Amino acid sequence: MRFGMFIPQGWRHDLVGIDPAEQWHAMSALAAEADAGEWESIWVYDHFHTVPVATDQATHEAWTLMSAFAATTSRVRLGQMCTCMSYRNPAYLAKVAATVDLISGGRVEMGIGAGWYEHEWRAYGYGFPRPGERLARLDEGVQIMKQAWQTGSATLDGAHYQVENAIVRPLPLQDGGPPVWIAGGGEKVTLRIAAKYADYTNFAGDPAQFAAKSELLREHCAAEGTDFDRIVRSANYNTLVAENEHELGRMIDAIEARIAPHIGPAEAAKYVAEYRDGTALVGTPQQVTDRLGAMGDLGLAYAIHYFADVAYDRTSALLFEREVMPALR
Repeated sequence: MRFGMFIPQGWRHDLVGIDPAEQWHAMSALAAEADAGEWESIWVYDHFHTVPVATDQATHEAWTLMSAFAATTSRVRLGQMCTCMSYRNPAYLAKVAATVDLISGGRVEMGIGAGWYEHEWRAYGYGFPRPGERLARLDEGVQIMKQAWQTGSATLDGAHYQVENAIVRPLPLQDGGPPVWIAGGGEKVTLRIAAKYADYTNFAGDPAQFAAKSELLREHCAAEGTDFDRIVRSANYNTLVAENEHELGRMIDAIEARIAPHIGPAEAAKYVAEYRDGTALVGTPQQVTDRLGAMGDLGLAYAIHYFADVAYDRTSALLFEREVMPALR
């Protein structure tokens, strides 16, 4: 199994209490630790407003961070989970990604999806098209990006995007461009788009859902003439690891107390509920290893982990790296 880690960027109120002038230092320090450690990749979210509610707390922009991490790390791969296609013209996005790929020495992963966070869509003036339109934009946009990366220019007269000889030079350092991750588990359209274009998928990490989505992906691959086994299946996990239950409880209490002043006690309680009821990936190193190992038996090949407390307390992430990753790699 392969492993990635999210770098906190504020979107989930995971930099609160850190002065904005010091937040880049916090993020870059975590990226440097991952780069020096065993993680294969680091990731950020592509969002503009915080969750679970929009507040005035910082949310750093994804592709700006990609460029910064490209220049300040040397080994880890760099991904977004996931870039919203409609937030940027796809030819422009292809150009940005190609530049970052060159800066990084060929380490960019292109996580891409249709987008879902209506509040920020409307706040930034993007409207909020129906799901079918958002997915159609995703399909057309991926076509434009792959064409640009493979040939150096892109032309498409689509229903949603029209580009004519959009030059994307220099080409990305990676032959054919960054690997494409199609994120989302929409059964009729998203997984069909993944079957057509994806090198990686990213959908539900729950065993039953993962198995069901995998089977649907297999069916779409058969319909599209794609080799199902070529697509690497991944999932994201909200993760906490500790030596015992008491320490896990302390970690969860600390997360809840830290965000409550910003989103309110009721929202904070809802936010940590998944950690308390075991829906999230929470446990001792052996318990977490067992749960992920079972997912590996279902075909999970890449797990990307979000540690809600990592900007303040490295314990959970370091324990995961030291004890869980070697057992599954």
